Amino acid sequence: MKNELLAIIGWVVGIQGVLGFAGRTWSDGDWGLLHLWFTPPTALYIAMAILGLSLGIAGDLARKKAKANRR
Repeated sequence: MKNELLAIIGWVVGIQGVLGFAGRTWSDGDWGLLHLWFTPPTALYIAMAILGLSLGIAGDLARKKAKANRR
């Protein structure tokens, strides 16, 4: 359960980071939901994408490892 929650949070944060960075880079405004509450700098979007995707991948790998250990 803990690994699944970690993966979900990681994927959501990573997607928000990617959307914010992509919107700023290739569009005239931010994409995603984060810009509705405050305006983060572009570096924060990049950090969110890296951290979120890392958490998502780590959570998925831990979940798969736990599933393999149960067999």
